[in-house]
Amino acid sequence: MRHRLFDFRGVVFDIDPVFANSEEWYAAIPANVRPRRDQPFYHLLAENGESSYVAYVSQQNLLADSGGGPVEHPQLAELFDEFTNGRYRMRRKLTH
Repeated sequence: MRHRLFDFRGVVFDIDPVFANSEEWYAAIPANVRPRRDQPFYHLLAENGESSYVAYVSQQNLLADSGGGPVEHPQLAELFDEFTNGRYRMRRKLTH
């Protein structure tokens, strides 16, 4: 997935049906780009040209990643087994 407004891409690993982050996090987003709360929010293993991190992104701000190549996030192996045909396969049994 790609973010609609910011230059990063990532792999979804969890979904909240509606906003479930802190009020401080929500208030820190500038009002002109603040997403609605009444939509799914996705947890992504994200990357940009400088770093890897975990992102929390509203459905309205996600786009399909037309490049379709693998993401180079250091935590991918903890959650996913392989990258095949443009998709990651979630591990059946997560390592701890």
